[in-house]
Parts: sequence; structure tokens; C-alpha cells
Amino acid sequence: MTGTSQRTPAAEVVASRPARWLALSVLVLAVLLVAVDATVLGLATPYISEDLKPSGTQLLWIGDVYSFVIAGLLVSMGSLGDRIGRKKLLLVGAVAFGAVSVLNAYATTPELMILARALLGVAGATLMPSTLALIRNIFHDPRERSLAIGIWGAMASAGAAVGPVVGGFLLEHFWWGSVFLINLPVMAILVVVGAKLIPESKNPVPGPWDVLSVVLSLVGMIGVVYAVKEAAAHGFGLGVGASAVLGVAALVWFVRRQLTLQAPLLNMHLFRNRGFSGAVLADLLTILGLAGLVFFLSQFLQLVQGRSPFEAGLAELPAAVGAVVAGLIAGTVARRFSVRSVVAGGLAAVGLALAALTTLSQSTGYPLLGVVLLVVGVGAGFSFTVTADVILSSVPKEQAGAASAVSETAYELGTALGIALLGSIVTGVYSGFTVPAGTPEDVAVAAHDSLGGAVEAASGLPAAQGDALLAGAQSAFVDGLQLAAGIGAVVLLATSVAAWFLLRGQRLEQ
Repeated sequence: MTGTSQRTPAAEVVASRPARWLALSVLVLAVLLVAVDATVLGLATPYISEDLKPSGTQLLWIGDVYSFVIAGLLVSMGSLGDRIGRKKLLLVGAVAFGAVSVLNAYATTPELMILARALLGVAGATLMPSTLALIRNIFHDPRERSLAIGIWGAMASAGAAVGPVVGGFLLEHFWWGSVFLINLPVMAILVVVGAKLIPESKNPVPGPWDVLSVVLSLVGMIGVVYAVKEAAAHGFGLGVGASAVLGVAALVWFVRRQLTLQAPLLNMHLFRNRGFSGAVLADLLTILGLAGLVFFLSQFLQLVQGRSPFEAGLAELPAAVGAVVAGLIAGTVARRFSVRSVVAGGLAAVGLALAALTTLSQSTGYPLLGVVLLVVGVGAGFSFTVTADVILSSVPKEQAGAASAVSETAYELGTALGIALLGSIVTGVYSGFTVPAGTPEDVAVAAHDSLGGAVEAASGLPAAQGDALLAGAQSAFVDGLQLAAGIGAVVLLATSVAAWFLLRGQRLEQ
């Protein structure tokens, strides 16, 4: 990306008055929108399983296709925002996100649900890069920008808290589609208020939007992630190999093309900055280690421990509270000590918390779960907030869109890979449990597809046989969750060590 960001008179006014904080309050609504949508899906999964009856593979696709698509399009949409205006893209994306949420709510088949989630990914990709890029252009003072990024991250965590609680309440009183409709009022506020408060910013000489690069980015990301997902779930085969080769070839072509374009979608020279590259890598690996576990935790709380959706939402609150508090003070702590100590320390704390979950059982008491979730929230809040600040402060304002897109791509790609890898591990361990003798074949197949399917199948069997089937399914699910937690812990602890070296000498602007 070339040129210098256009700073309109409106942008100057917001940058020089308290109105910039009002603009921030609107920007974080977009983050809230995406965070709420991601968390309510986990709570709604058992109900979706019961109503739409997806297979285990379809259930994973419902969970991760959103991240697949959004990861493939973030760079392209970040570049589009630099060209047509980040505010404009944000508002258009908010309208689209709300409209597609309705399609999610009223999906009637697993295939339609997967399509709706994919379209939601397209809309989400227009929202996410715009928010951080606009923060970079509105807040010029480094300390104020750190606080703004902390609030941005805290709002994402608040969304993770609000989503389960509100979603749990809705699931107990309405049908599962209602959890997607809560996006509509947030979207409406964002569009109406944002149109007045948010200043426009864009690159005045952006060059053309290279469509071939857009296609290569999308094909490359989806190809690689799909190959990983299928290999983890079903082993290597011709289809997996073909998908991997296609994805890697597309990404290599994408990188080479960016190096030759005068106005690339992504300036590859950003990665020459060690702090930038280290922060991006830390984000990707951290969320990879967390995502698969988080996706299945709501199912554990509901289908293994028997909590209601609302209780499961409340049980997950400590993680969000910890992340909010840590996010708000992360910039100050990183300046007091150092970037690498805060990031590496936060990641190590998350890794140790995940290691504690390897002792998980059906009878595990909430005190242990609550402490683990609190530590995960605090560690992730410190890490993600500081790395976002490093990524944005490592590049000039005119490249804020590209930097934001890379940051969000790492997050979404890590989410997709985490659900694909760790989720497939949980599914693989789970599907191997032995059903009681005499169980009808169709019931056994349904039970092996998902834990939700086992709960439903058990209810149609004689009491003793149903209890035995459910006990075996729950035990296998917990075994898979323990293994996923152990692998996640190893990933997080290794990432902590890597961050300590990669972020050496890195400082936040004073």
C-alpha cells in the first residue's frame, strides 16, 4: 500500500477533541457484534444439533466455516477499506452482518446453516480490519492509543461475556435462532450513530484493487485450512493432498504477486519488522491453542455437567472479566516492565491454566474451572492487547489497514486451525467409544456423530441402556477434551518462549 493516509478535517476534529472517545465507543460496537456472534454459537450448538441433525463433520463446518472465510478475506477487505474508505466499509459490513444474521437464525438444514455462516464470514471480514485501522488514525498520542486498543480488546472480551449470558437466557426462553437476532439492535446503533461520529479515512492514492490477489488469498487460505481439517479428522488422502497443494500454490503465487504490484493488497515488507512478525505469530499460535478448547467447553458444561445454557454462560464469565481488566491496564504494565515480559508471561499463564484442564473430569468442581478460566482471561487479555499495540505502532499510519488486516487474519486463521485441529482431535477420540451391546445401528451412528446426538439417542432407549450409552459418550468426550487441553498447553508454552525472543527490545511508544 502506497501513499499517505488521508486525514480529513473531520478526522482532525475527532483527533483533537473528546469526540474521539465517542467515535471509539461506536467502533467497539462492531467488535462486540463479532464477539457475541462467535460465543453464542457454542451455546447454541447442542440445540442446532438436535434440530438440524448435522453430522459430526457438518457440525465442525458450522463452527469453523465462518473463520475459514473471514481469514481468507480479511487482507482483501482491509485493502478495500483503504481504497473506498474504512468508515464506508465498516457501515456497509454492519448492515450486511445484520441481514445475514437473520439467515442464520432461520436456517432449516445443516447445508443452509453452513452457507449462512460462510456469508456471515464475508460480512465479518468487512468489519474487523476497519476498527483497528480507524483507531490508529483517530488516536495519535501513543498512550491514548494504547488505552483505546485496550478498550477495543476489553469490548471483545465483554462480548464473550455478554454472548453466553444473553444467549443462555434466550435459549431457555426462545428457539436457538434467536441468539443470532441479538446482532440486529447492535448493528442498528452502529450504523445510525457511526454515520455521524466516525471520521472517514483512506489512502488517497491507493491504486487498483487487484481481483486476482483477492481470489488467490481466499483460495489459498481455505485450501490450506481445509486440508489441515480433513487430515486431522480423516487422515491423509488424495483430496487432502490436492487441497493442500492448491492452497500452498495459491498463497505462494499471492506473495509473489504482492512483491511485484505497485499497489499490493498486502505490503509484504511489513514482515521485515521483527516486532511486527513476532506479535503476529504470537497471536496466531495463541488462539490456535485456545480456540478448539473454547469451542467445546460450552458443550462440556451443558452436555457433560448438565448445566442449563444460562448457567453455562455465567460459568464462563471469569475469562471475560479477567480479559477486560487485563486489557485495560496492559499498555501501562508493558511500559512499566517490557513488551516481551507481559506477552510471554501472559501466554505462559494461559498455557499452565490449560495444563490444569488435563485433569478435567465429569465431576470437576466449579472452583477449579473458574480459576482456570480467570487465568486464561487475564493472560490472553495482556497478550492480545499488547501484541495489537505492537502491530499497529510498528507501521506508519498509511499502512494501518494492512497491519490491522494481518493482525485479524492471524487471529481468525488461528481460530480456524484451532477448531480444525483440536476440534478434530476431540471428535476423533470421542467417536471411538464403545456403545452398549444391543444398541440399534442407527442409534449408534447418531451417538458417534456428536455428543448432542448421543444425548438425543440415549433419550429414546430403555433407561439402563440409555444411561450406559450416555456415560460412555460423556467419558469419551472428556478424554478428547483432556487431550486437546494438553496439546493447547504445549502450544501456548512454546509460544511464550518464542515471544520472549522475538519481542526482545520491543517497546511501546511513550
